[in-house]
Amino acid sequence: MSEPLVRVHDEGPVRWLTLNRAAQRNALDGALVDALREALRAPGGARCLAITGAGNTFSAGADLKALAALQTASHEQNLEDSRRLALLLQEIAAHPLPVVAAVNGPALGGGAGLLAACDFAFAVKTAVIGFPEVRVGFVPAIVLNFLLRLVGERTAKDLCLTGRRIDAEAAARRGLVVVVGDLDEAVADLGAEIAKASPEAVARTKRLFLSLRHVALEEGLRIGAEANADARGTDDCREGVAAFLEKREPEWKGTK
Repeated sequence: MSEPLVRVHDEGPVRWLTLNRAAQRNALDGALVDALREALRAPGGARCLAITGAGNTFSAGADLKALAALQTASHEQNLEDSRRLALLLQEIAAHPLPVVAAVNGPALGGGAGLLAACDFAFAVKTAVIGFPEVRVGFVPAIVLNFLLRLVGERTAKDLCLTGRRIDAEAAARRGLVVVVGDLDEAVADLGAEIAKASPEAVARTKRLFLSLRHVALEEGLRIGAEANADARGTDDCREGVAAFLEKREPEWKGTK
């Protein structure tokens, strides 16, 4: 039996999704993108998802062999393949569970785009991060949507127009990652914190982050007031308030 393209295992409240093409430095081809999308759709009873890479690489980005093969394909075929990555990053950003990138090594191109789409990104000190597309005549067209929102235009231009790589400490200064000594421990601690919260409230809050991006203040406040009023009527809100007043731990049972 062949190895799965994405290995899945649970550790407490965290479900780990490991990109499993170590020999190809976990490069993103269509099959791996599809496998990761499928894994995202089956979170089980997890409260947090963590994406990492097999071996010593998070992800080297687009599989250039697959890209070379697609150069003789039609525009429609290339568009279909491009949309796969776009949908993957969108599904990470919109996932009801918090998603953390556990960057265990180089994260380049689409691999760096993965961490930009995640809610959290922890990196080991030896990790390097870059968007080298322009150095192979390509463009970071999809991942730029997430990078811009994360670090702003000046830093995004610095990374994407030069194609240079930066170390983890430099990436941390730019707001791309948090450097940690032990990835497993950092993710476990984060998962434990998230597990204390209402899963329904966490999912609703993630949706608000997406809704409030780049809207005018008046519209943002309107969206916020609606979300606030809706949340007050949920089972988890009633349970959380009651548990606080009764000085006990809440028992979350609401739905998203």
